[in-house]
Amino acid sequence: MIKNWSSGGEENREIKVLAQHIYMSVLKAQRVIDQIRGRSYEETLMILELMPYRASYPILQLVYSAAANANHNMGLNEADSFISKAEVNRSAIVKKLRPRARGHSYPIKKPTCHITIVLKERKNLNHF
Repeated sequence: MIKNWSSGGEENREIKVLAQHIYMSVLKAQRVIDQIRGRSYEETLMILELMPYRASYPILQLVYSAAANANHNMGLNEADSFISKAEVNRSAIVKKLRPRARGHSYPIKKPTCHITIVLKERKNLNHF
């Protein structure tokens, strides 16, 4: 599930995207999120496309979604935006039972996480 928020105002143009219940460990997602925090949109895409981790694909989809929503809803340019905030939170653990030999069962615990990414417009510093 992906949720979008946009905070208004001309001085504070940002868009927030939240992906909930992603089947991924928090530590594995955190390893990828730490690499993109504070970077520009294009640099983030290059980093995520070249990372060898499975956790980078849902985060890449989330960054694409945030940029598309920022462009469509608020008219932000992707080249001027950067990742101002990126965080991963732990979510519910999905528990299943796997049948084993002689009528026994083995518990399977699948961790899930919530990923939040905030895209902000970088201000031009050419006012001197």
